Amino acid sequence: MHAAVVTTFGEAPTWQPFADPTPTDGEVVVDVIAAGLHPRVRSQADGSHYTSEGALPLIPGVDAVGRFPDGSLRYFAVASDSRGTMAERVAVDPRASVVLPDGADPVAVAAGANPVMSSWVALRRRITFRPGSRVLVLGATGASGTAAVQVAKHLGAGHVVASGRDVTRLDALTGLGADVVVPLGDVEALGRAAADVDVVIDYVWGQPAADVMRSIVTARSDRGRRLDWIAIGSTAGQEARIPSAALRASGLTIVGSGQGSVGRSAFVAELPGIVTAIADGTIRVDATAVRMADVASAWAGQGGQGAGRVVLAA
Repeated sequence: MHAAVVTTFGEAPTWQPFADPTPTDGEVVVDVIAAGLHPRVRSQADGSHYTSEGALPLIPGVDAVGRFPDGSLRYFAVASDSRGTMAERVAVDPRASVVLPDGADPVAVAAGANPVMSSWVALRRRITFRPGSRVLVLGATGASGTAAVQVAKHLGAGHVVASGRDVTRLDALTGLGADVVVPLGDVEALGRAAADVDVVIDYVWGQPAADVMRSIVTARSDRGRRLDWIAIGSTAGQEARIPSAALRASGLTIVGSGQGSVGRSAFVAELPGIVTAIADGTIRVDATAVRMADVASAWAGQGGQGAGRVVLAA
């Protein structure tokens, strides 16, 4: 078979011959239809993700849509760091899969499941999320943040504040469920707009998160009221200088959400709802399909036209 193969960390994979997968007990070999090029996949390929095993060569990819031996079309995830989904075939544990609804677009599901999953699982599994809660999404102009705005509303949020750096994309979020949009750079305005939120979904971290945290805590009308801050991404930096007073003088509680803090079984349990919400259009996803053989150009940002998450398609 052929696969996208990384032979040196930090370099783009190339499409080349590779040994066919050898399934272990309980696995089946699946024909890959579409695999998303997520930021998580890029960090896997450059060895920087916190779950990296440091093994080379590797096939990147953490999830995909594929045709199973029984003929069903399913979304699935894989656990291996070195035998990923950007290949013609991959060995899969069927228990980590869900059958696509009739008429579902495989490219949309492959593009959307990973970014949707991050906020969906965070709200469903890492905190007690109550209907009517007020939510702030930091980093809302990226694919995961844009999905988080929609996920929060779909799961019952009463009010959503969206914040990000891309002002043009930020304004468009009002059509996807955001009640208020505030540029990430305007920390004081953001503190006022999000003063009484119950949950922050944070894809930014770093100094911007620390600044916003301080601004919100200062502006809260009831500082003792619980504020669940969920750290999911770190686009602005791996470290944030959090003043201890922000924790002592408020109801601020910081948790993380990702591989390790949420078990594999919990992720799998949420898959049917996630896939259905994408398939029926409840959560809108932008996707750009590129041939798998063109993985090198896609990796460099040169594959396909238009906006949206890149998906390598068979």
